[in-house]
Amino acid sequence: MNQFRMSHDKGVNMPNDNTGCVLIVDDEAVICKLLNLRLSQGGYTCYEASNTTQASILLQNHPITLVLLDIRMPGKSGEEYLNEILDFHPDTAVIMVTAVNDAHMAINCMKRGAYDYLTKPFNLDEVFLSAERAMEKRRLILENRDYQNNLEQKVAVQAQKIKDSFLNSIKALAYALEAKDDYTSGHSQRVGDMAAVTAEEMGLPAEEQERIKLAGLIHDIGKIGIRGTVLNKEGRLTDDEYEEMKRHCQIGERILSPVMDDKELMQMVRNHHERYDGKGYPDGIAGQSIPTGAAILSVCDAFDAMTSERSYRSSMEIDSAFKEIERCSGTQFNPEVVNAFLKAKDYFISLMNTNVSVEMEVSI
Repeated sequence: MNQFRMSHDKGVNMPNDNTGCVLIVDDEAVICKLLNLRLSQGGYTCYEASNTTQASILLQNHPITLVLLDIRMPGKSGEEYLNEILDFHPDTAVIMVTAVNDAHMAINCMKRGAYDYLTKPFNLDEVFLSAERAMEKRRLILENRDYQNNLEQKVAVQAQKIKDSFLNSIKALAYALEAKDDYTSGHSQRVGDMAAVTAEEMGLPAEEQERIKLAGLIHDIGKIGIRGTVLNKEGRLTDDEYEEMKRHCQIGERILSPVMDDKELMQMVRNHHERYDGKGYPDGIAGQSIPTGAAILSVCDAFDAMTSERSYRSSMEIDSAFKEIERCSGTQFNPEVVNAFLKAKDYFISLMNTNVSVEMEVSI
């Protein structure tokens, strides 16, 4: 007798979208035949196996949605085989088939993941109803899982849109803040560009380069919280005004913290005025304790400030600014960052010259 048998009896209903493939695993050929016949009449496509080895082959090669699994068989028992099905075919429903005196064992199998159990001798209509219930339960579980996965994906997409919208608003505010002051116009954009190039020279991953560039674009966002009389003062700041100005680092972090889950980026915003020798602000951290991104922003921020006109001083020559960066290596700036920054010297000169050309065209 062929132990791998699929029903092709005349008059049997063919399977439709609401049914599926059933694997009957039992060492008694008569039982397999009876179950096959009744389930085939109900529209299921049925396969048979007399042991777990044959069952595994069928599970690997056919879209089995339900297994009727005899508990007691020669070789590996159905109880042992249940774990393999649950591990390797977790979307397949399993109904245990057992003699009356094995009901307790069948219930234990249900606790481990089987959908139901049937006791011999069978009422074939009850077998069919049990199969229907198992298929419906399986369908609901899969639909619920798909719903949850889609819901999580939709929530994640929406959350990203909100985050992107917020960051775009933050960048717009930063640009608006700079637009109010001719002396700082374009500062954040230049710092972001130079920081990304420096990060690339240091061999940082592309994702980190993008994060550092973004931090450069919004590193001064906290200045929104500084009084205009301090922010735009043409003369030297008093000690109290300087202390207020220093607060922009913490203010920027607070602005970002409600919706920004990127702690590294927020550290860059908070710590871009730290010094390698520990004399910076707001935390007074030193050396390698300063996040790499913040150390990069520190160099780029200082360079752009030196080479830009300010209300209280004239801009420094580009070559002089490079020499000042190099001179402060190991005191104000991280030496590794300075080395990478200076490697891109030609690019930065080109960038500065381009900005000067654009400004001249605008003024004309």
